[in-house]
Amino acid sequence: MSPTLKTSLLSLALFSITAITPAIAAKSDLELDTPTHQQVYDGIKSNLEDHLYQLPPRVQGHYGIRQYRMTGNDIYANAALVDLYAVTESQAFYACQLDKPGFIDTEAKKAISVLGKGPRAKARKKALKPFPEFLFYTDVLLRFSSRIDEFGLTGPCNDKLISTLKKANLEQGLTDKAMIKSWAAQLINYVYWAKQLGVGDYLSSYKQAFIEVYPNENDHKLSKKQFRNKLYGMTHFIFAASEYYQHQVDAKEFDWILKYFENNIERILKDATDDIIAEVGISFHLAGLSDNKVVSLTQNHIINAYDPKEQFILSPMGNPDMVMGEHRNVLAMMLLDWPKELHQGPYFHKIKATKKYLPKLVEIKQ
Repeated sequence: MSPTLKTSLLSLALFSITAITPAIAAKSDLELDTPTHQQVYDGIKSNLEDHLYQLPPRVQGHYGIRQYRMTGNDIYANAALVDLYAVTESQAFYACQLDKPGFIDTEAKKAISVLGKGPRAKARKKALKPFPEFLFYTDVLLRFSSRIDEFGLTGPCNDKLISTLKKANLEQGLTDKAMIKSWAAQLINYVYWAKQLGVGDYLSSYKQAFIEVYPNENDHKLSKKQFRNKLYGMTHFIFAASEYYQHQVDAKEFDWILKYFENNIERILKDATDDIIAEVGISFHLAGLSDNKVVSLTQNHIINAYDPKEQFILSPMGNPDMVMGEHRNVLAMMLLDWPKELHQGPYFHKIKATKKYLPKLVEIKQ
């Protein structure tokens, strides 16, 4: 081979390598910029668990309960036990004073007063005016007693609490249009908690009222805020039916919701918050439909929302605060790493690490 030909071939080879190298580098940078499901899951988990003891009892409990139900790992039982102590003390205060003259009226007013002063709080206060005691019965009595019940326990003055709730007809407040427009997700929680405790079955009437407030043919009229409220309500039909990730739900029963999510996924990804988008994907997990395209679309959105530097999905305003953001981020973890089996409880009285430390005011449910 002539020296001239050798030089030409060498030049061509060097040119080819030089041309290809930037493309390879660009591809590597792209791969580094997009974390995997596992990297996002591990990053959020590490961040939350490194700071878990700094979070309020309610938030520690929220995380511990969900991680227990996802993993069945007893290491999360003590974080959940913190929540049991908090709700037991609260039930003792409220339930044991129900027969005290003026107590319900006073505490009902307090429950409304702490809602805040923002636009959403004002709308909720306005909606509550015809039902001044509603929030006390639902967000106080039902909330605490249903949580204790989920753990296989009964709380203090439980008979008095159940008797009071059975006398309180909640249907008017639950099915009121203004109430549904103000907090659809919370209302469906109350519906399922009432059914769980055997103090009222409002599911059929609430579902009918919800659909009348948010008919699909009127979606084009919904503001972004109201569209989000509708979505949030729909995810909570499924979440509450699963007793919050303790078991799967019947896909056929919730086909009206799952089909809606499928048909509106583009608008959901565009207009919903990260919390709601994660909940939409989890809804399919709970229905045993993890292979649905909606799951992968919501997972991709959540991965893109993740901030590797903060190891967190920030608020819409870019706030990395853990107390405010734990809900959003534990949902992201669940969406990205859904288990093959869900776990009920935790039943503290059956777990070695916690059975000696139950609050003295609770009893094991018979």
